[in-house]
Amino acid sequence: MANLSFILGIIGNVISILLFASPIFSFVSRKTFWGVIKKKSTGDYKGEPYITTLLSTSLWTLYGIINPDGLLVMTVNGAGAILQLIYVILFLVYAPKDTKVKAAKLVGVVNVGVLGTVTAVTLFAVHKNTRLTFVGILCTALTIGMYASPLSAMSTVVKTKSVEYMPFSLSLFLFLNAGVWSAYAVLVKDIYIGVPNAVGLFLGSAQLILYVIYKNKPVSTNPSEAIEEEEEEGGSAHPARRGIEMNSSLGNV
Repeated sequence: MANLSFILGIIGNVISILLFASPIFSFVSRKTFWGVIKKKSTGDYKGEPYITTLLSTSLWTLYGIINPDGLLVMTVNGAGAILQLIYVILFLVYAPKDTKVKAAKLVGVVNVGVLGTVTAVTLFAVHKNTRLTFVGILCTALTIGMYASPLSAMSTVVKTKSVEYMPFSLSLFLFLNAGVWSAYAVLVKDIYIGVPNAVGLFLGSAQLILYVIYKNKPVSTNPSEAIEEEEEEGGSAHPARRGIEMNSSLGNV
């Protein structure tokens, strides 16, 4: 069992890192940060998914550090945190001034304030025997929230009968990632890894089912035009865009 769980953990590391790196490689996500660097503009990118994922990966890294059996959790989320930090820095460099200021404030609150507070409380205020439970519950809650965020993209698929904003490769990778880490959690008996990935496995399955249903359907509404119209009216990115960006950021266990 120990060997099998280690093998699954290694596979999970590979899949998760590919998901973390999806803003770099177009074979997982069609939008990449190379375009941001080339254009010297963040375009319609939103910083929140990367800032939130930086917090999540940092907390999971902490979880791996304080967990005696958390080596594979620490390595994958440590790598993820480094990549998310790079994305956040690039966003802050190339974002418009107003967006940059708002994003910088959010980074200060979330990635410095919240992360610093949780780390300090964990190490200095929480009893050693309950540290893993404290951090595990926080990680579980945050990861479930992040897995649920792409529901907006799924809703758009149903409304427009188009899978434009739900790429198959990304949905498949999310399904595989959640499946592998769910199996790993069962073998190592880790409920904090198991619960959020069970949710992710269910939602990943739902995305794949929607893709099969709507991939060849005639489009009743042009999703690009509909979403652009709603963005112009609302003055912010459509939830489908935010959902798919959060989808591409999900790689943590």
